[in-house]
Amino acid sequence: MKWTPEAEAAIQKVPFFVRKRVRARVAEEARQTGKSIVTLAEVKASQKRFLSGMAAEVKGYQFDVCFGPSGCPHQIGTSEALAERIEQVLKSADLLAFLKSKGIANLKFHHELRVTMAHCPNACSQPQIKDIGIIAAALPAIGDEACSGCEACVTTCREAAIRLGPDGAQPVLSDDRCVACGQCIAVCPTGTLIKASSGFRVQLGGKLGRHPQLAMELPGIYPETAVIDVVADCIDIYKAKSRHGERFGELITTQDIEQLARRYAEVNLAPGKRF
Repeated sequence: MKWTPEAEAAIQKVPFFVRKRVRARVAEEARQTGKSIVTLAEVKASQKRFLSGMAAEVKGYQFDVCFGPSGCPHQIGTSEALAERIEQVLKSADLLAFLKSKGIANLKFHHELRVTMAHCPNACSQPQIKDIGIIAAALPAIGDEACSGCEACVTTCREAAIRLGPDGAQPVLSDDRCVACGQCIAVCPTGTLIKASSGFRVQLGGKLGRHPQLAMELPGIYPETAVIDVVADCIDIYKAKSRHGERFGELITTQDIEQLARRYAEVNLAPGKRF
């Protein structure tokens, strides 16, 4: 489906968290009426219908995944199964019924719990401003293989978290700078750099709106099973504290983060690591 420049400009004005949904709807409605080009008229007509019927579109949660599985060169491993299991947890929580039970007269998309996955620290899916953000991570370590001193890792690292030691033949890692992107491991030709741990970082309570805030991070790196449990625990916190459909970031506290960190300390793959 082709779009005119005016239609493209109009769709860019739609809030980003529903833009993909609105764009798909506009294209489908235009297709159903036999159009092969989306014009500004189709965008305006669809937007009007979409906004007037927004409550019927609300499902209680939004779950997004970056395009890493589609071939992004920065993605860390594959996690399609994790995404499917998280979606199932969200569906099972029946958040739409929960929101309705709070007596909200006119449900809107900003009432929904927003969860997103990013397959690398570049975080294209914006986990830092979502209720629950999940970021793939691969933490490097020095293995037994000798370093050739090629400096491929030094050149690749955008955080200046690696340098060669005084002898020029052994990398030195700076834990306080490393964001666990795993790129240094991928480019090391000798296998000197290996994965110390790989899993997922978890960020909680980010939001935009009138009082924006970045998410708080659960310290460490966690395996898939723990991530699923953390998502379920966060839904429980949300349900226990929500009164009028508030954003999760208004409800979760640093005490909640600390309690979750203690609960999952035994499965934390990088204890004490903060990003």
